[in-house]
Amino acid sequence: MNEIESGVLYIVSTPIGNLSDITLRALNILKNVDVIACEDTRHSLKLLNHYEIKKHLISYHSYNEKNSTNGIIKLIDEGKSVALISDGGTPAISDPGSLLIKECIDNNIKVIPIPGASGLLTILVASGFKTDNFFFHGFLSVKQGKRKKQLESISAIETTHIIYESPFRLLKLIDSIEEIFENKLICVGKELTKINEKIIIGNIEEVKLQLNNEKIAGEFIVLIANY
Repeated sequence: MNEIESGVLYIVSTPIGNLSDITLRALNILKNVDVIACEDTRHSLKLLNHYEIKKHLISYHSYNEKNSTNGIIKLIDEGKSVALISDGGTPAISDPGSLLIKECIDNNIKVIPIPGASGLLTILVASGFKTDNFFFHGFLSVKQGKRKKQLESISAIETTHIIYESPFRLLKLIDSIEEIFENKLICVGKELTKINEKIIIGNIEEVKLQLNNEKIAGEFIVLIANY
């Protein structure tokens, strides 16, 4: 069923790894919009080719966000329907998108969210940590001193904390967590929904020991049970 509206922006969630993790509604939107704005067109083609979706693609990423936003607004003003997708998960969650969405709202352009996969919710429900409230921090500072101050600040908040981290800084992050949070349980998720998915749960020392036997590569999410 074609439910596409003209002159609107669709925020479409896509799989974070396993290509089967996409909704029927998302597929319908991607098949029928006029334009798909991608964080990385080459990466998105893997998903689109898998589902035999051939559309006009444009780049929308952190380095061209302002110019691309203006171009997308113009397309929508011309009556085009545009779907925004990221490399995986929900756009604008630690990915580009918030600027475009705000500009659409400021210009009275309808924004329609298409829900789906989200890395932070995937690992949260698998952790066994409290889910009635949680604090999502995205990526902390790349500077070690500032990152430590951020951790010290959030340590006063009794909840489940969720942090994204690159493989290059993962072990340093966990060292800082150990220093500040001491004996709290943590959960580390690696390459969620992919072939090399790994979820490690335990006290900080136990998790560090397991990580010593893991290849530190891919995308990581760290949870802290601070309660």
